[in-house]
Amino acid sequence: MSTAGPPGRTAVRVAAGAALLALTGCGSGAPAPEAPRLPPRHAGFDYQIGGAYTPPAGVRVVTRDRADSPAPGLYNVCYVNAFQAQPQERADWPADLLLRDRAGRVVVDEDWNEPLLDIGTPARRERVADRVNRWIDGCADNGYDAVEPDNYDSYTRSRHLLTPADATAFMRLLTRHAHARHLAVGQKNTPELAGERERAGLDFAVAEECGQYDECGTYARAYDDRVLDIEYTDPGLRKAAAGWGSRLSIVRRDLDVSTPGEAGYVRRTG
Repeated sequence: MSTAGPPGRTAVRVAAGAALLALTGCGSGAPAPEAPRLPPRHAGFDYQIGGAYTPPAGVRVVTRDRADSPAPGLYNVCYVNAFQAQPQERADWPADLLLRDRAGRVVVDEDWNEPLLDIGTPARRERVADRVNRWIDGCADNGYDAVEPDNYDSYTRSRHLLTPADATAFMRLLTRHAHARHLAVGQKNTPELAGERERAGLDFAVAEECGQYDECGTYARAYDDRVLDIEYTDPGLRKAAAGWGSRLSIVRRDLDVSTPGEAGYVRRTG
């Protein structure tokens, strides 16, 4: 950078820069930013992304959708669909941020009818992150402790249009923003990327059916047992409890994550 200019300008810039460092606490010896609070290990857990309700006795950690308020007095994780568009929100996304195949058709997660977001270039990642980070701001403003960006594994459904590196780079944009708001960030599923946790900036794991698919150990090793596991079948719950019941936070929910009183509601821990 050139320092040419009228006499004394460089000295003024240096002095102003030093003053700014002092004011912002970024100078030598300044305290490090406060680290996000992490979820407790082996704690009572409930997964309420289908609708908020009074947590059962013994629950210390709750995940709820970003549209709901956190549960008072508990550790609260805010669910955000970060890598795909909710069906009802598809029209809210700019058309060029929906991933398209070579024929121009939008690539959709057929299981949930959710279009994938295009995070395949740095410019598009920045634009998608700008929108998702506004939701993360909402989680922080509402008093959540952490955020769960869902569909980290969407690249596996992208017809080879997205890569693991795209997913990790995009996640890093989200974790930097969340950490600046003092929110911890959970890796959602995707055991194959657990080894990238530091590069992605992730703090704990939220695993669906890690007991059912023998993946709990991968998450436990990567995150030092800070793992929230949701099982959707009784055999999966039995496997998770038998292998990891004394170490991880495990709950059995119904696949629709219903609320009490709805048909099909299931919540068990053993």
